[in-house]
Amino acid sequence: MDLWFESALLEDGWADRVRFRLADGRIEAVEPGVEPDAGDERHFVALPGLPNLHSHAFQRAMAGLAEVRGRADDDFWSWRELMYRFVGRIGPEECEAVAAQAYAEMLEAGFTRVGEFHYLHHAPDGSRYDDVAEMSGRIVAAAESAGIGLTLLPVFYAHGGFGGQPAGAAQARFLNDVEGFAGLVERAKAQLPPDGVIGIAPHSLRAVTPQELRVLLPIADRGPVHIHIAEQMKEVVDCLAWSGKRPVRWLLDEMPVDRRWTLVHATHVEADEVAGIAASGAVAGLCPITEANLGDGLFPAAKFMAQGGMIGVGSDSNVRIDAAEELRLLEYGQRLTRRARNVLAGEDRPATGARLFDAAVKGGARSLGVETGLAAGRPADIVSLNRDDPTYAERKGDALVDSWVFASRAGIDCVWRGGVKRVEGGRHRRRAAIEARYRTALARLMA
Repeated sequence: MDLWFESALLEDGWADRVRFRLADGRIEAVEPGVEPDAGDERHFVALPGLPNLHSHAFQRAMAGLAEVRGRADDDFWSWRELMYRFVGRIGPEECEAVAAQAYAEMLEAGFTRVGEFHYLHHAPDGSRYDDVAEMSGRIVAAAESAGIGLTLLPVFYAHGGFGGQPAGAAQARFLNDVEGFAGLVERAKAQLPPDGVIGIAPHSLRAVTPQELRVLLPIADRGPVHIHIAEQMKEVVDCLAWSGKRPVRWLLDEMPVDRRWTLVHATHVEADEVAGIAASGAVAGLCPITEANLGDGLFPAAKFMAQGGMIGVGSDSNVRIDAAEELRLLEYGQRLTRRARNVLAGEDRPATGARLFDAAVKGGARSLGVETGLAAGRPADIVSLNRDDPTYAERKGDALVDSWVFASRAGIDCVWRGGVKRVEGGRHRRRAAIEARYRTALARLMA
């Protein structure tokens, strides 16, 4: 199959009149500066698919349900209590249906691969399913149903607080010991499609002891390692009380943090920690919509990127799935903090949206253990912009990406993942069936 675009953002920059020859889910050849052949499928503008490096797919089902104040000091921890109550109702069928809906929406938003930080392993009471990776298998099935690429990140969760404190009853379905977790990862790996990637995700320093974390790392082999870190100030205070160090500082000092790692949120960090993450090669996994929704705070992205730090974005709680808004809110948060404009633009790329998009594509690919970008030999993960969106009138080059990020309302037309068109006219091609199953699942969950 051949696709022809008026312009395309290739790995080495913009090109006009570009044909992509696709074969076996990959880009076989890129031909810039050519006129369309009679058999070419013709489109407006091509962008590389964006990786979504951090998702809890099941939380899509509670989007909008936590926006009512339950107590005067409503914060992340009160939100977590509500989330735990919701978790207790989700079974395998509901998990698969909700995840498929989230993944279809991600594709519509321009995300072509998701890092699923998956911790719903067992039945609500903590008892094991006959297949220890039953719930992981449901995530795999949902990704295949929607057609999104999957980096599965089974979560190790063993404790309820720093220093190995006992977990609470609401956390029972998350829990494993190291041996059981190793078996779960092996079984989950066997369920993945050929282009699937397996990693591991120690949930947080609250949920794993140092001894467990050291034993866990070989289970990842050479795959990705993701961890929640320093999302909330309470987490920082508790970590200081336990270890005498802040969470990121402890992790950098005690663990072999390198380019396989993604530090999700890292919201509350000091200058030496920012420099340490950048020097390690680890990716800062930022989820601006969720971090704003939960009142987490702001990661110092400008300082981090100025030191060569790599970033990626994720939809996390899936309260709103919108790739452009993740990038927009990332920049706007920095503007509000610094009372300045175009904070995350670079000297080499002064177009703010384009620089953020490029950074998120590259950082997301490193985070999820894959290659990306519009080049020969790469996966055919392609996003086309919507020619009919007036936002793009008289734009070209980086101004197209800036307009998508900051101004567009209906910016995406088609999305190909693995060479297959998953989204057409801005709508997932299987949306009706996926949404019907989702609605049935929600009726059971909310009964």
